[in-house]
Amino acid sequence: MNTETIAKILIIDDDDGVVHTMSRLVEDMGHKVESALTIKEGLKKIGISIFNLILLDVNLPDGCGLDIIEDIMKSPFSPQVIIMTAFSDPDGAELAINNGAWDYVEKPASPNKFRLQISRALQFQEQKKISESSIPFDADNIIGDSQTITLCIEQASQMARSEANVLITGETGTGKELFAKMIHENSLRKNNSFIVVDCSILSENFIESVLFGHEKGSFTGADKKRNGLVNLANNGTLFLDEVGELPLSTQSAFLRVLQEKKFRPVGSEDEISSNFRVIAATNKNLDQMVNEKQFRNDLLYRLKSFTIELPPLKNREKDIEKIALYYIKLFCNQYRMDLKEISPDFLEMILKYKWPGNVRELANTIEACISTSPKEKILFAYHLPRKIRTEIARLTVTKSKKIQSIDVEDLDRNNCSLPFKDVLENTEIIYLEQLYSQTEGDIQKICRISGLSRSVLYRKLKKHHIKSD
Repeated sequence: MNTETIAKILIIDDDDGVVHTMSRLVEDMGHKVESALTIKEGLKKIGISIFNLILLDVNLPDGCGLDIIEDIMKSPFSPQVIIMTAFSDPDGAELAINNGAWDYVEKPASPNKFRLQISRALQFQEQKKISESSIPFDADNIIGDSQTITLCIEQASQMARSEANVLITGETGTGKELFAKMIHENSLRKNNSFIVVDCSILSENFIESVLFGHEKGSFTGADKKRNGLVNLANNGTLFLDEVGELPLSTQSAFLRVLQEKKFRPVGSEDEISSNFRVIAATNKNLDQMVNEKQFRNDLLYRLKSFTIELPPLKNREKDIEKIALYYIKLFCNQYRMDLKEISPDFLEMILKYKWPGNVRELANTIEACISTSPKEKILFAYHLPRKIRTEIARLTVTKSKKIQSIDVEDLDRNNCSLPFKDVLENTEIIYLEQLYSQTEGDIQKICRISGLSRSVLYRKLKKHHIKSD
């Protein structure tokens, strides 16, 4: 953004002093400014006006600022967000950044620091607007619009416009190959091959032959010449699925191919060139594997020019219903059945389940429900696999027993190890004061012991005026 562009900035903070100071700073930079004292007022203004940047406090009278980052980012103009807070919480900072915030700044901060962050955020916003308006991006195969998956789609959009290598990480079943295909199909290589290499099923004895090809007679069973997958990916994309399974003995050879885009088939004296792009995926911690000497650091450096970390389905609760409905329609069509509805108890149970197999497990579960209920018009919780219903039932019973076993007098003995949600409402202030003192204000420890999310904790600390001096 050039210095002549006037931006519109909204400050959401309930501290009059902060609002006054920040308003003066923004106006001195030549921009327009408005303010709101609550989340409700702030969201109302965002809904009726276009803002380039939001300066957002964490602790507000009607909630936690971290909770509305997603709502702000979904507004029509998608303004950048800078979080401001008096609490020193590394986990809160991480949560803010992961939710899409531009930065996380502790109050009080120097005016120069705020000016710099505001200028950079506005410059990025302007460049992003120009870029997104000029290049279309098809993400129709990704179901859901939660902030976590939307951020991943935005990253994929940026990477599709690049030729750099990409590393996609995430748990099994989160859609790593789907994202890899989406990047390829939106790139300049879309009219050429997308070659998949499943590193987890390749024999170490034959992996170089599979990747680089071989000449006839180069080893027992090589009855004819074969092209390798690297050659087939020429001018296209080579997708290395489960790249953490790539043997150390092969990593060195593949590193050279990545660097020079040349390789020699097994048994050949001649080198072949291939103009391929690599997108790799793994559910393993490659940095840890590097430390344990199980993966080459120089190869990892080459693979992760860009990185996308896909969230587990349990962190995409807002998307679960949409994904379920998508697969219900898909499998009803596939099995030539009328479209089925879902009952409230079915929805409640799939929202409670943690889905360790992520989207893949949810899709397989929906297919099982459809295939075993050919004539039923409505899916009930009873249609779900016994494994899921049993787990939810056990969790419900365990929760009930914990609530019944609470001894409120334990609080008088400084025993603050009970989950907060199990403590009676009228002991809330005592519980939080003792827990805050016991942990010396460590937000992460308080959340772990109490069972509260950071956003709920911030709101309750604000409500009861419990914080460090």
